[in-house]
Amino acid sequence: MASWLFKQEPDCYSFAQLEADGSTLWDGVTNNLARKHLRQVAKGDRILYYHTGKEKAIVGEMKAVSAAVTDADGDDPKAVILRVKPVRRWKSPVSLERIKKDASLANWDLVRNSRLSVMPVTDAQWQRVEELAGESE
Repeated sequence: MASWLFKQEPDCYSFAQLEADGSTLWDGVTNNLARKHLRQVAKGDRILYYHTGKEKAIVGEMKAVSAAVTDADGDDPKAVILRVKPVRRWKSPVSLERIKKDASLANWDLVRNSRLSVMPVTDAQWQRVEELAGESE
């Protein structure tokens, strides 16, 4: 099982909306590298939910409930979609500012390539952001 981070503008679709909906189809990714990552997402993978815009913080966790597939209904033959569902909202969001100050996260794509909307998360990165959020056991 792999781990990922997906970014979304909360004014467009927030974690609260995902919780209310119960699940959603993740689509609209246009960046080639982000699409490459999205194609690798498998059913059951864990995903950090990151609010972009003014908030710039990891706010919760979701799970892929389907594997990524080509969007057969779309106009773009390279478009990729998958279904996700919420797992839990984090007690304390972890801001990008806090992540940037953490030396163990300095090489993460979230810090180095801020425009990338889908990126892998290592086990060590996941564990560290959970610690920063007070979510680790």
